Amino acid sequence: MPQFMLIGLCEPLSAEDQAAFDEWFIDQHIEDTTHCPNFVRGRVFKLSGPHLDIETPSRYISFYEVEADSYEEAERVLNEWQADENAWPGRMRHLETMQRLGGDIPMNIRGAGWYELLGSFDGPGRSGG
Repeated sequence: MPQFMLIGLCEPLSAEDQAAFDEWFIDQHIEDTTHCPNFVRGRVFKLSGPHLDIETPSRYISFYEVEADSYEEAERVLNEWQADENAWPGRMRHLETMQRLGGDIPMNIRGAGWYELLGSFDGPGRSGG
């Protein structure tokens, strides 16, 4: 089955929103979304430093590995799953946190997209993570 990666570039709305971003996005959203059918793994990384002199558009990047026949199918399944408040037992906690924080997601999304896996290569430093 084809594999896709949904990538998101995200930031807290402001420095004052960092705790809300950490609680909602890092502590809940990544795991919550990973429970969606077809999703294999969810990860989030925080920028530690620049590479060369290249501009970095976001301090946080999320990766969701997904198996689906097409990215359109993966997107449809994700949208249907996110609309279901009872999709999995922890989903309600995630939605309640969002409501407690004001009803809107506490972040700016600087970019997002589906990427199809074309090749994968493990290097000598692979630690299994």
